[in-house]
Amino acid sequence: MSVRSARAARGERRVQGPTALLVFVYGLFALSATARSLVQILRELDRAPVAYLLSLLAALTYIAVTVVLLRRGPGSRAALTVVLVELVGVLTVGTLTVLDPALFPDATVWSGYGIGYGLVPLLLPIVALALILRSRRRVARGTLR
Repeated sequence: MSVRSARAARGERRVQGPTALLVFVYGLFALSATARSLVQILRELDRAPVAYLLSLLAALTYIAVTVVLLRRGPGSRAALTVVLVELVGVLTVGTLTVLDPALFPDATVWSGYGIGYGLVPLLLPIVALALILRSRRRVARGTLR
């Protein structure tokens, strides 16, 4: 069985170009956010449980986006849904941490719109949405399968 037919049998798509870069960045953030949140949860959950659990939620979101982009592609409804959930999370947590920093005794991945990560957590879903919307338009026009 060829690599292409094995991917097709597993329901995976070959990603390339901007989508491949996006999958790489999401995968990197999935790993870093998961590691950070698990260490915080295992070592000091009682110190800032909401913040650490929100970091775990961010990590799970990054994992979900990575998997959906790989399996269903950027033009899928699932990709659009998980990236919108991510954007709502970043905007909600970011706004709460700016308006009332006392709510979170320790930072989350999405605190201050991801300032601890160079604002990439804010920019990532915006870039992903642009790519997803472009892919969906191309699928609708029939220029991309």
